[in-house]
Parts: sequence; C-alpha cells; structure tokens
Amino acid sequence: MTVWHVLYLVWLIAGAADFLLHRRSHIEATSGLRESSLHLLQIALLGTATVLWLLFADTPALWFVLLAMTCLHALAGYWDTRIAYPTRDIIPLEQHVHSILDLAPWIALGAIGFPLLSPHHVPAAAAFTVSPAPLATWAFALVPGLLLSVMPGVYEYHRCRRWAARAQAPHDQR
Repeated sequence: MTVWHVLYLVWLIAGAADFLLHRRSHIEATSGLRESSLHLLQIALLGTATVLWLLFADTPALWFVLLAMTCLHALAGYWDTRIAYPTRDIIPLEQHVHSILDLAPWIALGAIGFPLLSPHHVPAAAAFTVSPAPLATWAFALVPGLLLSVMPGVYEYHRCRRWAARAQAPHDQR
C-alpha cells in the first residue's frame, strides 16, 4: 500500500465522518434536501472524475477535464456551505473534516498532473486514449468509495426526502 492509497482512504473516511456529523446535527430537519442534493452532486462529480482517471491514459486533455470537475466540486462545496451555515450548527470538528474534503481533490489533481510535466513523460497518441487501470486499482478506488461515500450520501438523501414528505403531509396523516 502506498502513501496515495492511505491518503485516499483518509479522504473517504473523512467523507463518512462528515455524513455522521450531518446526522448528529439533524440535517434532515435543517438544510435538508437542498444541502443533501449538493452532497450527491459532489459525489457524482468526483466519482465521475475517478472513473475517467481509471479508464483513460494520463494526458493533458484528461487533466483539464479533471480540473474542470474539481472546480465544479469546489463550487458545489461552497454552495453547500452557504446553504448549511444559516440553518444548522457546523461544529469545529465538521469544519476540520471539510478541510480534508476540500483539499483532497486538489492534491489528487496535482498528483495526476505532476508526471505530465516530466521530460520523460510520453504523451498518448490521442487526447483521450482508453487505457484502463488494472482491476485491482478499480476495486480499490470504487469499493471503498461506494461504502464510505455513495451509500452514506444516498442514505442521508433518503432521510431528508422522508422528513420533507412528512413535513408536507397534512397534520392528520403524520
């Protein structure tokens, strides 16, 4: 296991911790679906970026696509915080967890892009060349991501939808 594997797991564990902190602050009763939807958007952006990285050869074109997705993730994160801040208490621990979640995609982007600057880097023949990573890499990237990020995010969204539906139901049907 390399330092990159460990950092990836730390990032995913921070994401899982963030969902636990959202549950502790009763996100479903505060910022609810608006914030939870942005969490799913952030997961979708970086999940898609991860699949692209696993599927294609490292090229400047791929790097720029990943840069765009990382920027969109950062904007969604900012929007997420703008929604959450006035409606629920964001304790210091959650703020520190957010620091990891905000910084990790940029570190990964740098790690992907740095080898492209090497004079020994041989560019692929095309801007996007299919060059799938080994199956073990796919499994290491996707299985923990599904368990520590996607599943908690979907569960949080489901809780928020249930809460919103109950809040909109007539009083005698609750």
